[in-house]
Amino acid sequence: MRAVRRGVTDTIVPVPAGVTLPAGVDRVVLRRSARRRRSVAARREDGRIVVMVPASMSSAEETRWVREMVERIATREQHRAQEAGDDGLMARAARVRRAYVPEAPDPVSVRWVSNQRTRWGSCTSANRTIRLSDRMRTMPDWVIDAVLVHELAHLVHADHGPQFRRIERRYGLIEKANGFLEGWDAGVAATRRGG
Repeated sequence: MRAVRRGVTDTIVPVPAGVTLPAGVDRVVLRRSARRRRSVAARREDGRIVVMVPASMSSAEETRWVREMVERIATREQHRAQEAGDDGLMARAARVRRAYVPEAPDPVSVRWVSNQRTRWGSCTSANRTIRLSDRMRTMPDWVIDAVLVHELAHLVHADHGPQFRRIERRYGLIEKANGFLEGWDAGVAATRRGG
């Protein structure tokens, strides 16, 4: 298949030998652009990996770059999938605790749960367990980290008082993450209302 638009040509190319495509990807597209001069980039787009190269690139260089970029995306997604599990979340919480809430005790358990529909996270300080809503799995890392900082801060202070907020503000993206989550909730509510 070949699609052409203003100096851009898309061509479906074979998956490089020995490379396994990530889940949900069914093809690789080579996008040649007359406007692109030297840089090469790739991204996941609608169930495919699109490798973007300059139109002037040789066939051998295109083949080399397709392999390299598809491997990069596959490796990155495999790493994210490993981190998406409970063990990965526990390891992430340990890194976040060391960086932002070192006075908090190590949590005993940090896991994803599917029964939290109105909260992003919860903490039971008595047994040092933290739960994050599995709705967050696909959210940006900085948002997940913000919720972890919030829940880890509850291992130090049970309430949302000034001392708790001081700990929470150590994470420089806390306000941005709160805005992201409020916007997410508003978008979901609007979708449910049909607007």
